[in-house]
Amino acid sequence: MAVSECTKVRCWRWRRNPLKRRSDVVEAWVMLCAWLFALIGGLFAGLAAADAVVGSAERIRSESRRVTAVLVRDAEEPGPARVTTDHLVWATVRWTDPDGTPHTDEARVPPKTKAGSKVQVWTDRHGAVANEPLSGAETTLHAVSGGLLAGSGAAGLVLGAGWVVRLAMERRRLEQWDAEWARLDTPPRWKTG
Repeated sequence: MAVSECTKVRCWRWRRNPLKRRSDVVEAWVMLCAWLFALIGGLFAGLAAADAVVGSAERIRSESRRVTAVLVRDAEEPGPARVTTDHLVWATVRWTDPDGTPHTDEARVPPKTKAGSKVQVWTDRHGAVANEPLSGAETTLHAVSGGLLAGSGAAGLVLGAGWVVRLAMERRRLEQWDAEWARLDTPPRWKTG
């Protein structure tokens, strides 16, 4: 091991040291508080986001219902602009609500489906075609992903603010140190540089 290699002393700002400045202690407390707030804030933000995702999915699931609709005209061959990721095409369908109100809208159906064929579509509380609600596993996946994203974002925001405060303190400390060196090291009426 080389003689010039310096060793890192852990938690030096918390130890008794005659060279320790007040700004060192303040910086240590700022960073400790930033880490604590980041952990606690990230946890609460993540839990709140996950709860919001689950609540939204349950609300959508309770407001959606599956209806049987009839294809108005033949579904066309999938075109480049109208094809979806699940290889279904958009086509016009018609259905009647339980209260007797007729509806016509576009829904995704298998390509080349003939007019008059029955297809299952999901509708929202207003009777418009909607996406199928998330399943339990999909809701869990979205809740976990949203919670992790919100929690890490909140923690990163708090740690970033702590880092900015620490940089400002470091800058001020270096300016004070520079002023002290200039005052102690320079003979009167001389300039350093």
